[in-house]
Amino acid sequence: MSTDSGITTYNNYGAWLREKYNGQRVFKVIVDGGFTCPNRDGSKGYGGCTYCNVDSFTPELTRALPNMRDQISLGMERARHMYRADKFIIYFQPNTNTYAPTHYLKSMYDEALSINTSDIVGLSVGTRADCIDAEKIALLESYTNHVDVDLEMGMESIYEETLAQLNRGCTHAELVDVLGLLTSSKLDVCVHSIFGLPGETHEMMLAYADEINRHPQIKFVKLHHLYIVEGSIMGVKYKREPFKLFTMEEYAEFLCQLIPRLRPDIVIQRLFGISDREFLIAPEWGMNKSGIQTYFENYLEKRGVVQGSAL
Repeated sequence: MSTDSGITTYNNYGAWLREKYNGQRVFKVIVDGGFTCPNRDGSKGYGGCTYCNVDSFTPELTRALPNMRDQISLGMERARHMYRADKFIIYFQPNTNTYAPTHYLKSMYDEALSINTSDIVGLSVGTRADCIDAEKIALLESYTNHVDVDLEMGMESIYEETLAQLNRGCTHAELVDVLGLLTSSKLDVCVHSIFGLPGETHEMMLAYADEINRHPQIKFVKLHHLYIVEGSIMGVKYKREPFKLFTMEEYAEFLCQLIPRLRPDIVIQRLFGISDREFLIAPEWGMNKSGIQTYFENYLEKRGVVQGSAL
């Protein structure tokens, strides 16, 4: 995002996409490949991460269509009609999308990329570090000859104690190990972080930037505030005993301190998290997604925030 003075406040994903794809409108089509997670199916645990209800961030259209081809075809059609999309990134988002044998993953990705091939420019795969290995990295890299491939991994917290309390079933050390495997990879690596997790101080959260910066493999980040949703373990606990969550202004202030600490080459895909209103318990900020985005961008501009300026 650029200010009126021409100064770039932060390295915005939308602007990055427009530049990379010569001004074309590129839209992510979310696909539910029917995967599960190792801390849901008993491999590492049950119930999933305490903050998670997969339905809360999976579009209603995707949830309503079990057939992957229908999800993609109708998702593209909707994006063309509503957002004037020109090209598409196929985004395997819900659950852990490398949690299967490599040959099965190949058949799934191959099928997804075969639908309206001329309009697909990217493949984005959301997963966990404990479900990635050298063989799966090689499979994903095999697609980079004809599409860009974004490997998105949940980092969530950099603190092992927090991750254990979240029933994450995946350690930060495992993420660091996988980042080591990706040192010279052709994949665009994205990590997803959550701010405001119980027990973490302001200073602890700001230290996420230092940890992200030390891994040059990380090209993209998604920054999320903690929100509480129906159908999650944390949702049940919050209703019994509410705890402190970010107000919108508090989170904006936090971003004003975090973003200057991030390497300027890192592309920020998201500034905040979002849930369907039917699932959201708290915090209720009283705006839709575009309204919240505008609020944060205006706030950052007024504060003169520049990504990387504190390094």
